[in-house]
Amino acid sequence: MYWLKQTIAVMALNIRTIPARLSSSAVSVVGIAGVVVVFVSVLSIASGFQAAMQGSGSASRALVMRSGADSELTSGVSNVESDIIKQAPGMLRDGQSGLASSEMYVILDLPKKSAPATSANVPMRGLEPAGLPLRPEVSIVEGRLFEFGTNEVIAGRGASAQFVNLGVGDTVTSGQNRWQVVGIFEADGGVSETEVWTDVRTLQGAYRRGNTYQSVLAGLESPEAFGTFRDWLTANPQLNVSIRRENEYYASQGQTLSQLIQTVGVGISLLMGLGAVFGAVLTMYTAVATRSREIATLRALGFETSSVIVSVLAESMVLGAVGGTIGGALAYFGFNGYQTSTMNFQTFSQVAFAFRVTPALLGLGLFCALAMGLIGGLLPALRAASLPIPSALREL
Repeated sequence: MYWLKQTIAVMALNIRTIPARLSSSAVSVVGIAGVVVVFVSVLSIASGFQAAMQGSGSASRALVMRSGADSELTSGVSNVESDIIKQAPGMLRDGQSGLASSEMYVILDLPKKSAPATSANVPMRGLEPAGLPLRPEVSIVEGRLFEFGTNEVIAGRGASAQFVNLGVGDTVTSGQNRWQVVGIFEADGGVSETEVWTDVRTLQGAYRRGNTYQSVLAGLESPEAFGTFRDWLTANPQLNVSIRRENEYYASQGQTLSQLIQTVGVGISLLMGLGAVFGAVLTMYTAVATRSREIATLRALGFETSSVIVSVLAESMVLGAVGGTIGGALAYFGFNGYQTSTMNFQTFSQVAFAFRVTPALLGLGLFCALAMGLIGGLLPALRAASLPIPSALREL
């Protein structure tokens, strides 16, 4: 109990005297805040991208592609196979046929609004009439739905915000093809909001694809019916397909890029963190040097060495906490909700998403700031505890 009182007294003294060393303390705070801003903002990119991918699709829908295809872009399904798939048990029914949409997936090359000289790959999806009832999360927020059998399209909200010529009334030109944008849709923030949708038959004709598709999206009676649906298709000798839940497919599509972003973010933060730790070390060494007589006096009065060590570490961690709080606030107000797009390496097409500075990321940033403060104060704390009392007292 006596040691605790000593420690609290010294800690309070150290923290109260921080304003007297404001310039040197500010160096440490700014360095740590800078690391936290970079760390949290970079990881918020991965968090936002993951949220867009994992929030897409539904466990009550199944995506059927050619066996061995890792994305819709590399898949192929014939018209005959599509008709067989729609007869599988476990599906929602629309009369005699299952409720499913045979779909085509191509890429448009469109300029970005932020850099008109730079173009990007924007996904364009052809749907059958059943494709819209299958996706109840989709709603038209501006304009109207395209008419089947025409060159009309609707654009996702994310695509419309990021790329040129995707507003209502605009015309998209791709090669010899011209598409009239008649509506903007939302899909609960999912990856579909980066796509452009039209009639699959019109798209087949425009790209001379005959009567083939990339995938079939099937509605299931329930999430539990997936096994029945999958087993029937894989056992059918007329088919050579792979079947996945739609939400699992989209979640897997985002793993590679998310891991890359997280690796790069952590690497950059570690390098910057080393600089911040050195700044904290210098700050605390300066604090110990300017207060050497005070520390020696306390020890001569009977204050324990461990109390001195803890007090110096506490001061360093307070500076770390201040820097972490400032850095977290800057990251949240500067980046949270910021809209951008990036390429999905699985499909080589753009995905629009928003940065997400989550409470978990802010907590992780604060933890890293405290860790930098602790590491930066360790050597100065040991230095303070080992100061020779006689020589320090002679300076009085």
